[in-house]
Amino acid sequence: MAEAEGQETESLEESTDESEEEESEEEPKLKYERLSNGVTEILQKDAAGCMTVHDKFLALGTHYGKVYLLDVQGNITQKFDVSPVKINQISLDESGEHMGVCSEDGKVQVFGLYSGEEFHETFDCPIKIIAVNPHFVRTSCKQFVTGGKKLLLFERSWMSRWKSCVLHEGEGNIRSVKWRGHLIAWANNMGVKIFDVTSKQRITNVPRDDISLRPDMYPCSLCWKDSVTLIIGWGTSVKICSVKERHASEMRDLPSRYVEIVSQFETEFYISGLAPLCDQLVVLSYVKEVSEKTEREYRARPRLDIIQPLPETCEEISSDALTVRGFQENECRDYHLEYSEGESLFYIVSPRDIVVAKERDQDDHIDWLLEKKKYEEALMAAEISQKNIKRHKILDIGLAYINHLVEKGEYDIAARKCQKILGKNAALWEYEVYKFKEIGQLKGFATLIREWPGDLYNNSVIVQAVRDHLKKDSQNRTLLKTLAELYTYDKNYGNALEIYLTLRHKDVFQLIHKHNLFSSIKDKIVLLMDFDSEKAVDMLLDNEDKISIKKVVEELEDRPELQHVYLHKLFKRDHHKGQRYHEKQISLYAEYDRPNLLPFLRDSTHCPLEKALEICQQRNFVEETIYLLSRMGNSRSALKMITEELHDVDKAIEFAKEQDDGELWEDLILYSIDKPPFITGLLNNIGTHVDPILLIHRIKEGMEIPNLRDSLVKILQDYNLQILLREGCKKILVADSLSLLKRMHRTQMKGVLVDEENICESCLSPILPSDAAKPFSVVAFHCRHMFHKECLPVPSMNSPAQFCNICSAKHRGPGSAILELKK
Repeated sequence: MAEAEGQETESLEESTDESEEEESEEEPKLKYERLSNGVTEILQKDAAGCMTVHDKFLALGTHYGKVYLLDVQGNITQKFDVSPVKINQISLDESGEHMGVCSEDGKVQVFGLYSGEEFHETFDCPIKIIAVNPHFVRTSCKQFVTGGKKLLLFERSWMSRWKSCVLHEGEGNIRSVKWRGHLIAWANNMGVKIFDVTSKQRITNVPRDDISLRPDMYPCSLCWKDSVTLIIGWGTSVKICSVKERHASEMRDLPSRYVEIVSQFETEFYISGLAPLCDQLVVLSYVKEVSEKTEREYRARPRLDIIQPLPETCEEISSDALTVRGFQENECRDYHLEYSEGESLFYIVSPRDIVVAKERDQDDHIDWLLEKKKYEEALMAAEISQKNIKRHKILDIGLAYINHLVEKGEYDIAARKCQKILGKNAALWEYEVYKFKEIGQLKGFATLIREWPGDLYNNSVIVQAVRDHLKKDSQNRTLLKTLAELYTYDKNYGNALEIYLTLRHKDVFQLIHKHNLFSSIKDKIVLLMDFDSEKAVDMLLDNEDKISIKKVVEELEDRPELQHVYLHKLFKRDHHKGQRYHEKQISLYAEYDRPNLLPFLRDSTHCPLEKALEICQQRNFVEETIYLLSRMGNSRSALKMITEELHDVDKAIEFAKEQDDGELWEDLILYSIDKPPFITGLLNNIGTHVDPILLIHRIKEGMEIPNLRDSLVKILQDYNLQILLREGCKKILVADSLSLLKRMHRTQMKGVLVDEENICESCLSPILPSDAAKPFSVVAFHCRHMFHKECLPVPSMNSPAQFCNICSAKHRGPGSAILELKK
């Protein structure tokens, strides 16, 4: 998939191959394109959280709590503001007339798209999944299930009241659910269960295999192939389960149905989604790879594989790597695979991109053959399927085949094919005959010039002959290329370079490097940049010693857009080399590359902040102005812009946290005091920075504040948590202190060895007398310093305890006496 943001609906097939080291000769099974139009606009400001597919339309839920109804081209047909937080799941009934939605803040809504009936409820925990009865449109089937900490079944009674019952709880959060016919399948932390709505019985429990994977990071993928076949993908494991009727003789106290695992196998990567395709499976995989250079694990492009399940293994039919936007930041749980059964359409959903995969038709098959230059096979395929192909014509394919043969120099084969392809079309015959005459001669001439050594003929004579011919046909690329090759043989590299640049020939950069033509291109930098700015900039930066940065900037003075490309690449390589141009770059980024202006301001240490602030204020660049004001120490003005220009309470709170300034918090509280949404944001976030009481006391009586109860509960919970942490730390400190005290006591109770090698630390004489018969008195301290008793000062009446003179002088503690030896 191409990375360009603008080409929203382009084919993604090229990108599935371009990263492969060797191009596969096997034709792909699927083709890809981005879902664009309204989806592009949505994902520029928001992120996709979930999606469900109906034959008539698509329903997309976002991280900012919006639900969009889209047509199959991605155009927005309807929008619902459901919640301020992430939409976790959307469910539609088979008619497409009723929708169920659940969100991270515990909200659940089930409503009719074309009728007034609806159900609203807010739970005290995030609701991860919802599934409405596929036949919800029927009066007898007004049922749906929700899952958070437990799985609840809601049914509408005959008095239009909703009642609920718990189907399952106690095994962690419910993270996936699929409802087909009378069967509900769901997954929690322990495994997958199936419930029969008709008999009110749970009929199976399929435990998950790899319990080391976090179920919230690597969720279970479920899909029903038909009304009795459930496919389970979890981690790298796939299980295909068949629901069967139990024989009457086996019933006893058992459910009327049971589940048999008919196929089980492992895949290479982590599974993010599953979908059936006839008797095969489409598997969306999350891929992690290890870099050969750094030996670090990184997130690679997700893969969409078609596999053929076997009883204990599987066979890979095709495998495509997809360059979805932001794949480097995505986790396994960020990808979803949704599908439309009727049309074999598969939707790869990620936070910043939605890609549609569909089976290739005969026109796509011919495209692939032409791309692989298999013209003979393409022509045959078009003749066989001429009634079914829509985008190709047999004549066009045949003419392309002839041109291909002519380009290869296979004139005889091309002539023979003309009889079959051109038929009796006189105009085409005349054109092809003229082309053969002209191209045949010129190609032969070019081949001689290219293959024969230049010293076998007089270059100057041939050069003049070619130039004379070019006067009649100045745009003849064959002759121009031939002339450039002649100039190269003559070592007239300057003229050869000019021709290559005029032709925009791919070998121009190789010619410059090979013959060291950097002195010749100092006045051709603009031409090189116009031809291929990426290669030109890399070459110029790699050869700064031959063409200075100053020279390049001067040459590009009249082409500021190219000047920006060069200086931007220079800055990326080295933040300091082009510091003299950082002031100029502010204007260049503002004009041609605003997305990179803020990163530039953050990384540059040579950028004049006043100048940058002036430019950003003139252009009303709010984000950049906020950053510059903050960096210049004007935090209060920056905060004012966030609140008054962006109206973004979360960003304002985050900014105040970063600055950690009490006055800034006071300003934010004063601004927010009459704005309920801001008060809610502050209550939810300032608990660890500012005493919430300061804010609560200022709230006017009677003001309606959204989610006030939840915010106050959160404040109390945070306070309780702080108390618990303090008590826990206190217990740990007491236990550690007691342990260390016991250890010190044991150490101090041990004996001290005193022998003739020890000396008095005061008089430096041996601590023991040489005559063992003489009486002596020795004091040994816990610090292991020893003194003759007479060498120690006499203790005073106020402080009878004795202390080690050495340790007391060095402030190591008193070192009280531990032992006195007398004889």
